[in-house]
Amino acid sequence: MEKKTKNTVTNSKKLEESKKTVTPVVNTEYNVEDDPKVKEYERQLYALRKDGVIKKAELNEEISSIKKNKLVDRATKESIITKDKEGIVAANSVIAQNKQEIARIVKEACAYIKETSKKSEKEINDAEKLHKEEVKSNHAKTLDELSIEHEKAISEINTKYTTNDTNDNEEAFAKKQDLKNESFRYKSVVYDENSRYNSALSKIRDHKYTTYMNRRNEVKRIRNGKTSVGESLEYKFKNYAYQFVLKNFLVRNALYIVIVIFFIACCIIAPAKGYGNLLSFQNIFNILENSSTRMFYALGVAGLILIAGTDLSIGRMVALGSVTTAVILHKGDNIVTFFGMAPLNFDAWPMFGRVMLAIILSVILCTLFSMLAGFFTARFKMHPFISTLSTQLIIYGLLFYMTSGTSTGNVESGIKDLIGGRWSLGVFAGESLTFPKLIIPMILIIVVIWFIWNKTKFGKNMYAVGGNAEAASVSGINVFKTTMGIFILAGVCYGLGSFLEAFRANTSAGTGQGYELDAIAACVVGGISFNGGVGKVKGAVIGVFIFTALTYCLNFLKIDTNLQFVFKGIIILTAVALDCIKYLKKK
Repeated sequence: MEKKTKNTVTNSKKLEESKKTVTPVVNTEYNVEDDPKVKEYERQLYALRKDGVIKKAELNEEISSIKKNKLVDRATKESIITKDKEGIVAANSVIAQNKQEIARIVKEACAYIKETSKKSEKEINDAEKLHKEEVKSNHAKTLDELSIEHEKAISEINTKYTTNDTNDNEEAFAKKQDLKNESFRYKSVVYDENSRYNSALSKIRDHKYTTYMNRRNEVKRIRNGKTSVGESLEYKFKNYAYQFVLKNFLVRNALYIVIVIFFIACCIIAPAKGYGNLLSFQNIFNILENSSTRMFYALGVAGLILIAGTDLSIGRMVALGSVTTAVILHKGDNIVTFFGMAPLNFDAWPMFGRVMLAIILSVILCTLFSMLAGFFTARFKMHPFISTLSTQLIIYGLLFYMTSGTSTGNVESGIKDLIGGRWSLGVFAGESLTFPKLIIPMILIIVVIWFIWNKTKFGKNMYAVGGNAEAASVSGINVFKTTMGIFILAGVCYGLGSFLEAFRANTSAGTGQGYELDAIAACVVGGISFNGGVGKVKGAVIGVFIFTALTYCLNFLKIDTNLQFVFKGIIILTAVALDCIKYLKKK
């Protein structure tokens, strides 16, 4: 009992002493909001903006509000809106009158704030740097002292119990228990000290960031909420540095770092092996061209993965749309005959009509089958794995039954060159460059899907349904319509992508084999979580580029095709494992 009390007192004393390792953060700080000169600038600007910019904003807000107000009759609304518009005209006149004076004061005020604040920030950063070194020194010293105390306590326990008997007798048991208690005590005080140390470093970081944010927010107020490009970039950099944690960065980007290292290695190995320069402009254009159609498939399935689903029918969709396109745009009698009927010939149609027919049919057919899978998923809560597997089999059987697996042949050369050809860019750095036209529709679909995901109500509903369908339903979101919309959007993407696929090579019922796995893998590598509700369009885009570049590099280095599957499999496993780690951490 006496020994236990002594250990407890020593432990408490050490804990109190270790608290001294965290000295208060320095308080040397210039508060820009309290600067009399800054307050005077704000007063002058408010006086100049009161009847101009501020008044105009208030009137516009009132007009927007009165238009939505269903309790006010139409005549009253028109009267208020007319009066407000007259006020806006007067406010615009004041804005024009005070524009130069406001610009002068803003420029002068911002220059003053930046000069005084940055000087203060430098002083604070220098002081905090010294403080950080002091905290680190005290932390290391405290850990050494705790370690010495721990070793001393272990020695005392060994001295107290003279027995070396390892049998299960009373004295051996007591010794074992005391050693266990001391080990637990030591780990506890070390953990507490590390926590206080990390807290001190966090306070230092917070203090420096707060002083910067005070300056930035005041400049924004002076500029009436606006910031320059340079200030926006500075904010992004400071915010990223403030939130940066190396461990989290490595977990999020470990796969990308390994892939970048792999690409660098390929760029070094290729010339050494005599295969040429991998990192040439033409090779980059080739990678982008190879990514063009696959981008449509990845962006289509990305929506399904966002709601914790998948799509196994992509490859068959590609075959369906590309065969349809090739049949319509083939010159002369078609090789393919449907159900033994006479060969089809669309030469009499004008080029524009044939192209539009091919696009429309490809999109309609792919969308119909995607809607079929979507209906069973949305209506009967069937997992997309099953519903899309079913449509995959249906499309596969129909295509082979109707075409007997016969290749459709090439698209007419004139149309192929118009849509899937290349523009010559001349000679650059000693090589002849050609720009693939298929890159243009790839850029367009990226922009369109990004807009849908990020700027529309439907896009917000997608994330809500993917995160928690039941919660989304309770909050008023129509889960059925949202799910069907996602499948329809996917079908449109597949249809457009399969239309363009026909311009890349001869097509048949077997075209697109395995494309679904590449598309799904690209999304997963790009950070679109299989758990649902997490992911961005840029992730799918990056994933497509990574997989296409990987395949291109391996082919460029003449790596066996079978080994390429091994590389892809390792990347997919790693990507999903990292995603699972992030998901488990959140739980």
